[in-house]
Amino acid sequence: MKRVKLTVAYDGTNYHGWQIQPNAVTIEEVLNHHLSELLKEDIKVIGASRTDAGVHALGNVAVFDTGARMPADKISYALNTRLPQDIRIQDSCEVAPDFHPRFQKNTKTYEYRILNRKFPDPNRRLNSFFYYYPLNVVKMQEASLYLVGEHDFKSFCTEKPEVTNTVRTIYSLEVRKEQDMIIIRVKGNGFLYNMVRIISGTLIRVGGGFIEPCQIKEILEAKDRTLAGETARPEGLTLVEIAYDEK
Repeated sequence: MKRVKLTVAYDGTNYHGWQIQPNAVTIEEVLNHHLSELLKEDIKVIGASRTDAGVHALGNVAVFDTGARMPADKISYALNTRLPQDIRIQDSCEVAPDFHPRFQKNTKTYEYRILNRKFPDPNRRLNSFFYYYPLNVVKMQEASLYLVGEHDFKSFCTEKPEVTNTVRTIYSLEVRKEQDMIIIRVKGNGFLYNMVRIISGTLIRVGGGFIEPCQIKEILEAKDRTLAGETARPEGLTLVEIAYDEK
């Protein structure tokens, strides 16, 4: 028996998120089905990040245990011939039997993309959020500085009863504009439910002049979700990478 790690990229448009749900097609369900057929045993993957419906990934991570003789590095090639075109394995490798994608120390990187122009672009509607009102990127950059570091992000998450600690560390938060696309790139040691989307929604409010950059500090300290911006739509969000501590 060996444990195999998969790096998974997907367009989340047609899926009801990562985690298996009744009466809805999910990424986890599709992987389990095709791996089980390929390896001729019942496979259940364990995912690192349970992305929501409509959210995309370039590098989500999953592991599974198998007794199959197929080398771990060949599974990616074989599996990609079976998967739908909107899911592709970027890498497969054998890892230690106790490697767990959620509990192993890691750094996650997300991007949120905002198409900021007068009219929507149908070719970019599935992987960016369209916002017609001109956004002030300089103010968004100024506001982002208040969020870097270790903070209690209770104002920037959707509460879940099982989560008792809302302190997280953001290592970097970059806001840049490439032609008509504003990209928010955030790297941290872990993220609360909807945290990146709420940060993005709040920075959009800052860019639109509805919240001043200096108010971000007050919103953090208040620990009150109602003071932050809206939860930005899922299609703009992509999980870029999960990097694991090699120690």
